[in-house]
Amino acid sequence: MATSLPPTLDAELATLLGADGWLTGEQMRRAHGEDDSRMSALPDAVAVPRDRAQVAAIVRACRAHRVPIVARGAGTGTTGAAVPFAGGVVVSFARMDRIVEIRPGDRCVVVEPGVLNGDLQQALQPHGLFWPPDPTSFERCTIGGNLACNAGGPRAVKYGASRDNVLGLVAVTGTGETIRCGGPWTKDATGYDLTHLLVGSEGTLALIVEATLKLAPRPRAQAGLRAFYRDAAGAAAAVARLMAQPQVPAMLEFMDGSAIALLRRHGIDVPDAGAMLLVEADGDDDTLPAALQALADAADGEDLLSLDVATDGSARDRLWAARRALSPALRTIAPGKINEDVVVPVSRIPGLVAGVEALAAEFVLPIVVFGHAGNGNLHVNILYHPDDDAETARAQAALPRLFELVLALGGTLSGEHGIGVAKRDWMDRAFDAPTLAAMRAVKAAFDPDGILNPGKVLPL
Repeated sequence: MATSLPPTLDAELATLLGADGWLTGEQMRRAHGEDDSRMSALPDAVAVPRDRAQVAAIVRACRAHRVPIVARGAGTGTTGAAVPFAGGVVVSFARMDRIVEIRPGDRCVVVEPGVLNGDLQQALQPHGLFWPPDPTSFERCTIGGNLACNAGGPRAVKYGASRDNVLGLVAVTGTGETIRCGGPWTKDATGYDLTHLLVGSEGTLALIVEATLKLAPRPRAQAGLRAFYRDAAGAAAAVARLMAQPQVPAMLEFMDGSAIALLRRHGIDVPDAGAMLLVEADGDDDTLPAALQALADAADGEDLLSLDVATDGSARDRLWAARRALSPALRTIAPGKINEDVVVPVSRIPGLVAGVEALAAEFVLPIVVFGHAGNGNLHVNILYHPDDDAETARAQAALPRLFELVLALGGTLSGEHGIGVAKRDWMDRAFDAPTLAAMRAVKAAFDPDGILNPGKVLPL
């Protein structure tokens, strides 16, 4: 099928990339026009570069013709950030998937953006190291995608999200120039911190072509505990106590009463409770018992109903079985799911849960809350049947009310999924006009012609 690209651009990039790197067939274009947001649009072509020089050449060529560019990893994002709504060229980093150098002595690794998170973790295992970000899709998501949306995961409570675990970047701006920022060091007071500016920018400022990642030593021992509380307020108070410990939990997950009720209906062995916390500690064999005891003491309180401790591998697996079973169980309620990754201060978790319960009653929809309590980053799952127009309309109407609630509680729109287009039109409520103007000025400096992922992140 013919595309609407200028013929000179089509010929130039076909010559640059070859038949296996310049894809214009409808099937390949369609395959690169969607992500896990279930939104889709058809790009005019797909470019699959082999190196950073080809990326820079692609950007320069597209800039000359004012053709939009959308960077793409594995398409596991949920906000539509990788969907080419304006057409143009999707740049897939599938062939830029080299682990360039593992540097155990410097506790870092240099990678290209197409490396899968799971493959990187396997390559680091023999060195006793790991890269902390662990989103649910870690086995199939790319490092470039992780950096684009500042992905996190359960371990972020102790080790931080992607932004906290990147040391340096090489990237191609919207002018086709290659910039280098940061490097294999953990302390740097030299100039502006462009590295952490680019992380989380969702491909709107530059295309990341290489990253130097900060690694952590793999813990020798792990143990967990599971605590049940009368209500969300009791669990939130426990979260505050847990996070005040010198031993920061390696993971600290929350489930509300609706999540617990769902697990019970599916035969998962959990008691009836208003909220649950899953806590994990890591360390070595000598220090872990004391750390676990300190966390258990912090989890205790007048609202605690029961507490289970697991120290060996099989016991920990049983402890976390409920968390792993939750997402599949959601699909048994309704096939449609709006999953938002909002963030509130930890002290406002009870207000968020109570507000969500009120929304569920008002819109007559099941809404289940769980997620990363230590960061106040909770996943609010609005469930509905897509073939029921009335339910779909109620679900869509509940979403802005959720965002209003989060902002009223002093929270923010996203903790790890990013903004894309799903939350773009709420950015002018999350930020005042001068702040948005500063963001637009940054965008203009990196991408003066606005060709990089247009229409994403910043409100139109």
